Amino acid sequence: MDFDLMASSLPKLLNAAVVTLKLLSVSLIVGLLIGLLFAILRLNKNIFVNQFAYGYSYLFRGTPLLVQIFIIYFGLGQIESLRESFLWVILKEPYWCAIIAFALNTGAYTSEILRSAFQTIKPGVIEAGKSLGIPSKIIFYKIQIPIAIRQSLPAYGNEIILMMKGTSLASTVTLMDLTGVAKYIISTTFKPIEVFIVAGGIYLFMTFIIHNVIKFLEKKYSFNS
Repeated sequence: MDFDLMASSLPKLLNAAVVTLKLLSVSLIVGLLIGLLFAILRLNKNIFVNQFAYGYSYLFRGTPLLVQIFIIYFGLGQIESLRESFLWVILKEPYWCAIIAFALNTGAYTSEILRSAFQTIKPGVIEAGKSLGIPSKIIFYKIQIPIAIRQSLPAYGNEIILMMKGTSLASTVTLMDLTGVAKYIISTTFKPIEVFIVAGGIYLFMTFIIHNVIKFLEKKYSFNS
């Protein structure tokens, strides 16, 4: 075991972990907005709107994240009209292609998490708001959404952890994230065990932090609804 290599690799891998955290945070923010939108659409009584939202969720949950990244990064570049449009400024960059793929993927899972949370809200909570003369839109945005978010925290915490580990696929489109830098170090040192132990330890530490933050939020916002 080359401990000197592990020690010298740590600063480089920590710097790369910053890229991983940026990918994760941007993807989760965009994915949460997408997930909330499609969760609302899934609750819509219009069959076409409902099935459209279901189709999106089914598509991105039913195909591998790696395939989605490849289609967005390599596949969309094959469409000439896209290469000539203003969208090419974004789609030609591996960073933004990875974020688009991650956001769409986590958005699909988040939409199902939030949909389930919305459906578990007791009707009495909504009826109580209506009895006080509160408009339906206010009830939805001020009561239903906060309750759904709180109830979905455990499941969403798991999704954050899965998405964090999923960001390792960004290295397949040349991004130098934590896994990408680890692969580069291995290609020059030919010592995968030492490098991947350090990289795995960093991933494990980030998982530990996320897990405890979600656990703290669960305790802080726990209530009987």
